[in-house]
Amino acid sequence: MKIKSNSKIIFIVLLVYILLQFLWWEFLLVTQNGKIIDEKQKLIELSSPNEIQLKKDIAVLHHKKNMQTIMIVSEGSVFLLLLLFGVYKIKLAQEKESALNNQQKNFFLSVTHELKTPIAATKLQLQTLLKQKLNESTQHDLINTALKETERLNSLIDNVLIASRMDANEFDFKLKKQNLSQIINQVINRYYKKEIELGEITVCIQDNLFASIDEFSFPSIITNLVDNAVKYSLDPKNIYIDLICENEFITFKISDNGCGISDKDKVNVFTKFFRAENENIRNSKGTGLGLYIVKQIVKGHKGEIVVKNNLPKGITFEIKLNEA
Repeated sequence: MKIKSNSKIIFIVLLVYILLQFLWWEFLLVTQNGKIIDEKQKLIELSSPNEIQLKKDIAVLHHKKNMQTIMIVSEGSVFLLLLLFGVYKIKLAQEKESALNNQQKNFFLSVTHELKTPIAATKLQLQTLLKQKLNESTQHDLINTALKETERLNSLIDNVLIASRMDANEFDFKLKKQNLSQIINQVINRYYKKEIELGEITVCIQDNLFASIDEFSFPSIITNLVDNAVKYSLDPKNIYIDLICENEFITFKISDNGCGISDKDKVNVFTKFFRAENENIRNSKGTGLGLYIVKQIVKGHKGEIVVKNNLPKGITFEIKLNEA
């Protein structure tokens, strides 16, 4: 932080020095031009016997002096504006780089925490199974918990790998006609069965809707959006998952009753590593990759995604795909 502050001070000092030097040299040029014109005027006065011609020559000299002064000031002003514009662009680039560095730093801290949590939880379940004699029901619960933590870890790794491949333009979407209704139902029942049984998630999926999708990447859309809805919803949770066909478009919506997203943050919510300024979101775990991945996958499916307010509170993510 101290190094950054010192660099900023040095940059400001150099900028002020350059500006002062520039203004000084421009002043010297104007002054020097004036002296040259004055010397020429003296020579004309000494060598010209005709008073009328003398006045004409002096008028021409003064006109020339004014034009040269205007030229020096104009060119100097253009140079100064270009210099200030360059400084402004450098400042924007530095701020962008600094913000990106902070986002990446937060990302690595978050990923480290997100990786350690399921590993520690799974280790604890397995140690408990090894060290204690438990009844079959308890063993079953511990194994299910360990499997759930393993799936959470696998999902996190998949997100990182998908984001890396997308950044390198190495992700190949293999689109083919699929029963989207069936796929969404399978993913939701696999990962969110508990929340459905508790009444926290309400599912309304229209049967037999077909779309051209990539079977590997599309489930990431579902898990990332539903995970966010579960994570940021207020108790009692009230999450709706809908899939309908409207005007030859398939609309997939996930709505929650959470803390919502401000209008200012909606602009950047799909940016990589971005975390909203809402305190409830910042205090929760997350890598800032989920919505970025969702946006890229939807784009790869030639679809559109928008984020809307879910009145009276919460947020709605709406995805539109072409019907196959």
